[in-house]
Amino acid sequence: MVSLSLKSLKEIMRVMVDCPGFDRVLSKVEILSATPGKVVCEMKVEEEHTNRGGTLHGGLTATLVDVISTTAIMYTERGAPGVSVDMNITYMNAAKIGEDILITAQVLKQGRTLAFATVDLTNKANGKLIAQGRHTKHLGS
Repeated sequence: MVSLSLKSLKEIMRVMVDCPGFDRVLSKVEILSATPGKVVCEMKVEEEHTNRGGTLHGGLTATLVDVISTTAIMYTERGAPGVSVDMNITYMNAAKIGEDILITAQVLKQGRTLAFATVDLTNKANGKLIAQGRHTKHLGS
């Protein structure tokens, strides 16, 4: 049984973006669905999300990988957010202003002390893969 509900996940996300810290950059991310170990979100790329080239900023992409994979890890029976140990992102295509992107995080494995997740950012309209991330988190004991 998963300890958090979808409503609880949405509330956690709302609290994060309402705080004065860095997580405010996630204010336009909407959780679409959640099943144990998998979370799907959507975001429209706006000017505030872009680099000088007018495309989705790589730093925001990394933040999305970090936060959405952590959300998927939290939406498991264990429900622990953990601490990042390793994260990598492969950037494949640009996302331009006005495009809707889907962010799909999947927990690959959750062991006694580590959790492994993958995150795909795709263009909602054409299905093109924008970026793919892998995230390893230490869950403690």
